[in-house]
Amino acid sequence: MKVIVTEHARTRLNEDRQRGIEISDVVNAALKVPGKVPTAARFRGFSSVSGRIFDIVIKDIGIGRLVITVIGK
Repeated sequence: MKVIVTEHARTRLNEDRQRGIEISDVVNAALKVPGKVPTAARFRGFSSVSGRIFDIVIKDIGIGRLVITVIGK
């Protein structure tokens, strides 16, 4: 499955609250969510390689899985 990370989510990764979360962490988290996600939904409790806990908001679209935003803890 193709994972598309929005520009908004990429920008959020540069903020202090998301420090230590890489795009590869976000892509891996999106791929771990099973099934289809027809409407935007928040999935909680993912861990980055650096140990930072974060949530993602994703939605499945025709060409893949769209990561709308990333929320660091």
